[in-house]
Amino acid sequence: MDGSLTESAESTRRFWVASPTTALAVGVLTLLLAVASVAFAVVETDFSLSYAVSTAVPLSFTCVGVVVARRQPRNAIGWLLLAPALASVGGTAAGSYVLLQYQAGYRGLPLVRPAMFLAPGWAWFLLLLPWPILLFPDGRLSSAATRRIAGVGLVACAAILAVILRASAPALYARNPPVNNNNGQVLYSSPGGLAAALDTALFVLFVGFCVAVVIRQVLAYRRSTGVYRQQLKWLMSGGAIAIIGELITVTTNTWYPLPAVIALPVSIGIGVLRYRLYEIDRLISRTLSYAILTALLVVTFIGLIALTTNTFALSGQVGVAASTLAAAALFNPLRKQLQHLVDRRFNRLHYDAEAIVAAFSARLRDAVEIDAIRADLLDAVNRAVQPSHASVWIRSRAHD
Repeated sequence: MDGSLTESAESTRRFWVASPTTALAVGVLTLLLAVASVAFAVVETDFSLSYAVSTAVPLSFTCVGVVVARRQPRNAIGWLLLAPALASVGGTAAGSYVLLQYQAGYRGLPLVRPAMFLAPGWAWFLLLLPWPILLFPDGRLSSAATRRIAGVGLVACAAILAVILRASAPALYARNPPVNNNNGQVLYSSPGGLAAALDTALFVLFVGFCVAVVIRQVLAYRRSTGVYRQQLKWLMSGGAIAIIGELITVTTNTWYPLPAVIALPVSIGIGVLRYRLYEIDRLISRTLSYAILTALLVVTFIGLIALTTNTFALSGQVGVAASTLAAAALFNPLRKQLQHLVDRRFNRLHYDAEAIVAAFSARLRDAVEIDAIRADLLDAVNRAVQPSHASVWIRSRAHD
């Protein structure tokens, strides 16, 4: 009896800590820290649109994390979405607070030096980001392979955390800390020699952990079926958009593709909450078909302009007009053909349903027996829509 009471009390305490109220409190705290970091940046005259976007990205994790944690407080995914957002926004606010004293000239601010430990918010965000992906969708270490990957990740994150603390420790005790501003971030001097080699090895270990997380989910997708497969489709689609956006941001050194990272928390939230899971097939097929269609029309448009202006020696305005009309005429036929091809590969359910309906329509032209039509109709509906129950009611007309 005493054991059951103790277990019940422990379960109640855990639920109180991981409760909807706690999730809302963490979300409000993150929002307040974001407002504080923006205010600090305005005071330092360092605020820009890119700074606002970089603050909005972790806030998207906060919004999704609050919703998931309030709906499913015992699922670790919601809390794992809240953690990187809180760490990132808190670190950015701490870094801006440090720069108020050492660059903006606001001397005598309290707790400035301890804030240096929290300043590299981007590092906390990157260290915590792989965990909701690894534990998706139920927040559990469901297999031995997952537990091994998680062990490697814990070692890598703990070691990198120690490196960050070591890098910030000299600034904590120095009279004039060697800090400088880089888009609101506090940077410390890099080590050399053996320490630099160790840092590189730890970075490679962390990258290996991230790659292992992605491979684990890809292998899980290949073995999955049903609802779990749809959940992984959402995760992989959002992850692909986020990775492409981040790669474009890094290679072009612009912040415009950065909001694409928001697709990752949104897709995780949809996958965990199972909100309209089966629309992912339609979304993927439409995105691919319109992307390919846009590329083909652009190539056609440019090619026709070159052909009409160079080969036929037409004026530029006539060439543009002719190319526009040709691209408009090709739009609908190309769209239908591409949609058919893409649905066949990425939206198979829709493709099969259309094929079943088309076959039923062809048979219906020659059908005369009402019982045969009814049986054929029920068979087509069952195979195309797969309802739990289907029936046909035929109303009999009274004759005069």
